[in-house]
Amino acid sequence: MRRALIGGLGAAMFLFLASIASAQMGWGPMGPGMMGPGMGWGPSGGYGCPGPGGFGEAEATPVTEEQARELAQQYADRYLKGFTVDKVLPFTGRRGATMFSVEVKGPKGELRVLHVNPWANVMPFGGPGRRVG
Repeated sequence: MRRALIGGLGAAMFLFLASIASAQMGWGPMGPGMMGPGMGWGPSGGYGCPGPGGFGEAEATPVTEEQARELAQQYADRYLKGFTVDKVLPFTGRRGATMFSVEVKGPKGELRVLHVNPWANVMPFGGPGRRVG
């Protein structure tokens, strides 16, 4: 009886761990087949990556400092009325890619920080704006 119980628990544990492993590797019911092309976030449709497959596909040309300034100003014009780009500061992100931290100032002296990643996605950074000066 004891052997049967230990064998049953061992088999149950094996199935449980195998199901967790397959879910982590993307083989589960919500695996990569569930997401079609263009279903990600950002202009490229790949969750901010160069394509739906991520880094495995052809790399896009990185954003320059001037392009980051233009993208941040477009974002500010759309979502932060009256804000203008003040500073563009480059920094190194994951995998050595150059990203940009952009400070935008509001009409009442508010300061907001935006991040522009190498694939032209603009993301607000931090909490609500703070007063400068």
